[in-house]
Amino acid sequence: MPASTTPSPVVLTARALLLDMDGTLVNSDAVVERCWREWAVSHGLDPEAALKVVHGRQGYATMAILLPERPMEVNHAENAVMLARETADTEGVVPVGGAAAFMAAIDGLPHALVTSADATLATARMTAAGLPMPEVRVTAECVGASKPDPEGFLKGAAELGVDPADCIVFEDSGAGIAAGHAAGMRVIGIGPRAAEHAPTARVPDLTAVRVTTTPTGAIHLTLTPAA
Repeated sequence: MPASTTPSPVVLTARALLLDMDGTLVNSDAVVERCWREWAVSHGLDPEAALKVVHGRQGYATMAILLPERPMEVNHAENAVMLARETADTEGVVPVGGAAAFMAAIDGLPHALVTSADATLATARMTAAGLPMPEVRVTAECVGASKPDPEGFLKGAAELGVDPADCIVFEDSGAGIAAGHAAGMRVIGIGPRAAEHAPTARVPDLTAVRVTTTPTGAIHLTLTPAA
């Protein structure tokens, strides 16, 4: 008989979980691609090039990469317009596979949302996806630097009162995975975008994550890794 190719489960233990939103809990790719393709074309840029850098970053940071000569205050102003447009457009926003069950499983356990969206956009997308909003959340307004800077994840850990080394980050993007590692945290990569960015472990979606607790109250994660 041929040898089994099913990956062995990965087991990780943490005191707190820090959760990205877009691509991790919520699949908002349809909206992101609509808005950013149009923005790129309106600025004479290649839409495919824009989509390679937009995921995980705040909009102004994406604009700074794509239009490096443009004053940052223009990026911030245009990002406000982009955020309003993205907030109003929830067509195609759905939960990532397993997200509802995962959020139910961690209810009552230490966790925080750490997203590059602002509070209004985060609320709109979590609501559209039918997911509960975590009580502790670090949104765009809370930080001075966008992912891949670790500020957001470090703030999330601090608000939960947990050492960064005892936190596990859930992320889908290169910028987010880099931010988690820079914060000194282990990172579970979600979905195909995470594959090329060396997360600690990677799963296809949240159906591959089983959550239990240990007798000491630690969070025990059993992952079925992506092949």
